[in-house]
Amino acid sequence: MNKVYPDAATALAGVVHDGQTIAVGGFGLCGIPEALIAALRDSGVKELTAISNNAGVDGFGLGQLLTTRQIKKMISSYVGENKEFERQYLAGELALEFTPQGTLAEKLRAGGSGIPAFFTKTGVGTIVAEGKEIREFDGQQYVMERSLSPDVSLVKAYKADKAGNLVYRKTARNFNPNVAMAGKITIAEVEVLVEIGEIDPDDVHTPGIFVHRIVVNDTPEKRIEQRTVRAQQAGD
Repeated sequence: MNKVYPDAATALAGVVHDGQTIAVGGFGLCGIPEALIAALRDSGVKELTAISNNAGVDGFGLGQLLTTRQIKKMISSYVGENKEFERQYLAGELALEFTPQGTLAEKLRAGGSGIPAFFTKTGVGTIVAEGKEIREFDGQQYVMERSLSPDVSLVKAYKADKAGNLVYRKTARNFNPNVAMAGKITIAEVEVLVEIGEIDPDDVHTPGIFVHRIVVNDTPEKRIEQRTVRAQQAGD
């Protein structure tokens, strides 16, 4: 089966539809599938539930889909750096399911592993646990969390072979491996594509069995979320 598609729009064609739940990998602006997000925006699909650690920034990453009002609900752990996200939520225009960061990662990992639910101490006694089952184990209370199995997962990897085996670099491994596992259909955006057998099996982070489509973006923008520089000193 040929998993390689010529561009992001073609990779999304026939896969994304209105009302779907779509998970997107990355952490802040690091390791986000830039081309796939832009193509998702251009596809015009709407009423989406987006699962992502955060929603990018205004005008970049998933922030683009907030601007175009294509997202109706976010499942995420962090809303900072995005004024439009904040505005829509406070105005009641965007549903938000706040999820502790580690719990979000585990909900995706569990979904990809066929585990429907799990118990965690995180959130017990807070609004995170409201309406959820609480059970006691060894004298401690735990809240039950349901796993996540999105209709489509969009991930960013550094390298892939044509079978879909993926290699991530550094911080891009945050969330991308779990997102890739969880999706019913997973589309990977990569910078480097090699032949099958050119990646050492010990270097594979996501096996190709989880990946259905691949698109190459060898010139990603990789925008920096916050840039801090040293003030110029006298004599510099």
